[in-house]
Amino acid sequence: MHLACIGRVAASGLFALLLAGSLSGGSAHAQLDSREAISLQDQILELRHEMRQMQSGGGEGSAPPMAPSSTSVDQGAGSPLTSQLLDRVSTLEAQVRDLRGQLDQLNNQVQQQNAALSKQIGDMSFAVQQAHPEGGVPGGNAGDAGPPPPPARPERRTPELALQQGNAALAHRDYAGAQAAAREVLAGPKGPRQTDAQFLLAQSLAGQRQYQQAATAYYDVYTHAPHSGRAPDALLGVSASLLALGDKTDACQALQKLRAEFPSPQPRVSRASLALRGRGGCR
Repeated sequence: MHLACIGRVAASGLFALLLAGSLSGGSAHAQLDSREAISLQDQILELRHEMRQMQSGGGEGSAPPMAPSSTSVDQGAGSPLTSQLLDRVSTLEAQVRDLRGQLDQLNNQVQQQNAALSKQIGDMSFAVQQAHPEGGVPGGNAGDAGPPPPPARPERRTPELALQQGNAALAHRDYAGAQAAAREVLAGPKGPRQTDAQFLLAQSLAGQRQYQQAATAYYDVYTHAPHSGRAPDALLGVSASLLALGDKTDACQALQKLRAEFPSPQPRVSRASLALRGRGGCR
């Protein structure tokens, strides 16, 4: 066979190869976008270019077209370039078949996964319908289900109950609970329990070693009710908090105020005042 004839056969084989490489639908187009398919397509284009050169007589070692003869047939059949081209065409055809097989396998996997997912969705929908027929609750009718009940409103403690529970928390050294109860009463309406709540707040702050806030809270008790039974204890609390902060001068002034305004305190207050004077070095 003449070299030009072999070129036409190889070109026809390339055309069939390109037609097979186009595959079908969007899946084949996506496959050609891969690196392997792009490289394969470049090789096919290169082969087509070489074939055209051979047909036009411009390839290396080729002869101008002439009438076929025994000599030209032997030369064309034994040409190393022709053998290489035929080998490359065969290799490319095998690669296309492999790629097509991989694509078919991927498509089958996707179809199987879609079928399994659809079945799961159908089973779940059936189970929901069986559990809630007609949108109602299980075992009942849709019309039997009424609106959900409103959330229960938390019962507000009375000031007396809050103080009772706050003092109990203070006795158990639950200073955070005592502070919460005191602030609850202070946030409510003004009443006779406000002074007791303020004193409980000061005690809870002192128990948490927040001495600066405790001193302020104790002094608020004294300023709001200077003649109440809580006033002497409030001044003691001011002095003790200031001593904890290292402020002996102001602590002694609070004790001096206690002595001036309450010259005859209860024995308990007197003993506490004497102990604080000793700690502060008061005169």
